Formats: sequence, structure tokens, C-alpha cells
Amino acid sequence: MWYDDTVFYQIYPLGFCGAPQYNDGVLTHRILKVTEWTEHLKKLGIGGVYFGPVFESDEHGYDTRDYRKIDCRLGTQEDFAQVVKTLHDAGIRVILDGVFNHVGRGFWAFKDVQEKRENSPYKDWFHINFGGNSPYNDGFWYEGWEGYYNLVKLNLDNPAVRDYLLSCVDYWIDTFGIDGIRLDVAYCLSDDFMRLLSAHVRQRNPEFFLLGEILHGDYNRLVNDQMLQSATNYECYKGLYSSMNTYNLFEIAYSLNRQFGSDPWTLYRGKNLWTFVDNHDVNRIASTLTNPKHLPLIYALAFGMPGIPCVYYGSEWGAEGVKQNGSDAGIRQCYDVPVWNELTGFIAALSHARRNSEALAHGGYKQLALTNRQFVFERESEHDRVIVALNINENPFTMHFNARAGEGADLISGSRHDFGGGSQLPGYSAYFWRVPKN
Repeated sequence: MWYDDTVFYQIYPLGFCGAPQYNDGVLTHRILKVTEWTEHLKKLGIGGVYFGPVFESDEHGYDTRDYRKIDCRLGTQEDFAQVVKTLHDAGIRVILDGVFNHVGRGFWAFKDVQEKRENSPYKDWFHINFGGNSPYNDGFWYEGWEGYYNLVKLNLDNPAVRDYLLSCVDYWIDTFGIDGIRLDVAYCLSDDFMRLLSAHVRQRNPEFFLLGEILHGDYNRLVNDQMLQSATNYECYKGLYSSMNTYNLFEIAYSLNRQFGSDPWTLYRGKNLWTFVDNHDVNRIASTLTNPKHLPLIYALAFGMPGIPCVYYGSEWGAEGVKQNGSDAGIRQCYDVPVWNELTGFIAALSHARRNSEALAHGGYKQLALTNRQFVFERESEHDRVIVALNINENPFTMHFNARAGEGADLISGSRHDFGGGSQLPGYSAYFWRVPKN
């Protein structure tokens, strides 16, 4: 499918556009800013944009007020439709954040319950006990997501709630022409709802992309023919930066073998999980890595391993940012214009390499050689074979491995290399060598 071949770009719209932290009710056409970045995205080799929450919310977007209205801090329905059209015209697909587990306290149906209590027709849309009380002194208790009472948990066992959410998805497809949805906290959603949603969107568009946010556990529970096409690979996210910081590439190699290797117990062989080095919930990778020279190398590893790579806005030029005192403001910044530097150019080369390699997009995975600071593995498909080699050490190192080929061409730089049972890797280097199939 198209998403398997795509490099994605994540935008957290409220931060990207410099919107106020809390919904001030003032209509401002900030989301049109994305159209000014379209050429940057094309140059970077981006084929899809994942937008964080764009719908009317109380504060950060994951506390929805209205699933059918673009947040006034971002603009209007027409503004966002124009953004999607501009991206589509540039050959860039669009997926939206579907926050279906919970809503904000300003959600219209919850406000009706606050007003009418037991007489509200929406009282069963939530998990409510009218004999208790909430931290907000509502005069009734309700379930908040993971104890956060500003996030009111929806009752997805209620057919009326399911029908409403599916109608909202239809609205997004009909109004904006979106190509997929990223399901927030997918691990909290019921399997029945996931199957229902998958069947619904697949009936409308067999190529509709469903991505799930999953932090841990067996991704196969939700990534299968009846539910999702992909899930956030948090296991490898941790392994990517930790392997670099501890100079112990055995950590990420273990995860890749466990997930995609050739052993019978391999978990996710043939599945493309969502690969990332940072996002809107974690510190930016330039602030996470202890050695700045590892920054291009971690992107090379992320683009070379099995998965669907996604770049978080601003991180492509090495922007820094950390969470402070529980606030996400430090990682959800506003940048007036995109920056192009050596790192950005390198990521663009990685995007180009992946777009032009069947093996990198769809191929299997096999480890060829490994030390604490050097790593070589092979990606192979029916018509294509690529050897990915990294040296995260400052000194050159000669790696010995069976390349099963003679000369190879590097998809990143275009340079050529004659394999003689191995290769010398310069310090702080990464290669995607395309080598002949046997």
C-alpha cells in the first residue's frame, strides 16, 4: 500500500502555528501556514503528513470539544480544506489524529450531562456515577483517562457513541479527503471498536491507513487484517537512542532481531511499524543524544530498519527541546520558517534512498555483523538488496561480513564500493549499499 512506501512528517498544529495554550475563542487563520512549508516538505522527500489534533478543544487538542469543527485557534473548515488540497496537489497524503478514547470537559455532550444530569440523553456516553463527585465538583463522578479528569472517557460500548464517531470519520473523509487516521491511545480502545472502524473505512477506501499509538505489549493484538495497518514502535524508539548513548548497538540489534528477524519466534516479520526518533510526547532527539555526531546516524538507522519512518517537525534541522515541569511546550514549539542545513539535506537523501529501494520499503531483515559501535544488516526484497552499515565511533573500523556481492552503490551519497568479504567504515558513517541480487 502507499503508506508502506511513504516517509511521513509529523506536525503538532497548535504548537507549529504558535496558538495560545488555552482556547481563547478567537478565530485566527494560523493553519494556512502549512501551505508555506509545502516546498520544504517536497524537498525533504515527504510523502505524507500526520497532523496532531486539529479539532476544537479545551487546551492541547486531545481534549476535544467538537470533532466536526477545526479549532478556532487554527482557522476554519475552509482553511484546513485548502491545506489538505495544497498537500494533495503536491503528492503528499494526509492523516489526522483520531482521539476516540476520551474528550474534553467542554465536549458538547458532556456539557449536556452537566446541565441535565440523569435527564441528559447523553448520560450513557460516559462512565458516570451520579452518587459520587468529581475533582471539579460536578455533583457526579465520571471516569477520566488514566486519572486525568480533564479527559472524560467515552463509553465505546455504547452503539450511539460508536455511530457518532464513525459519522465524524465520514465527515473528515467527505469534507477534507483525508487518507488515514492515527488513533490516539489505541491500546485503550476496545478490539470490537477497532474492527468496526477498520471495516467502516475500508469499505469507503481500501487504501485508508489506520495507525495506532501503542506504547508496549504485543503489537499483533491490534496490527492485523481486521484492525490496524501499523503501530508506533516504542520498543525500537528507546533502543535507537539508548544504543547510541551507551555505545551498545546490541540493544537495538536485539529488538530488530526480535521483531523482524528470521527466527521462527520473530514477532512482526512482514509488518511495517511506525518508526520515529522523537515526537510530540518525548524530548527532541537533538536534546536526547549525548553525542551530536550521532544525530545523522540515528536517522540513518531509523530509515534503514524495517518500518515506516516519520520525522517530527523541526527535528530535521536538529532543533532541541525538552519537557520541563510536566509541560510539553518545550517540545511543541513554533518555528516561523523551515531551516535547511547539513542534517536536513542528509535526511532528504535518506528519503530519496528509501523511495527508490523496494528492499528498504518492503524487504526482509537479516543481521550480518555487529559490535558495540558498528552494525551491518541486510534488507532484501524480490528485486532489490541493500546493505545498511553504520559506525557510531569516531575511528574507522573494518567490518567483516558476507556481502554475497562485489561492487555496491551507496544510495545516500552515490559512491561505489567493492566488497571483499567486508568493508572499512569511516568514523561516524552510515551507508545504504545497493548490491546485486545473487
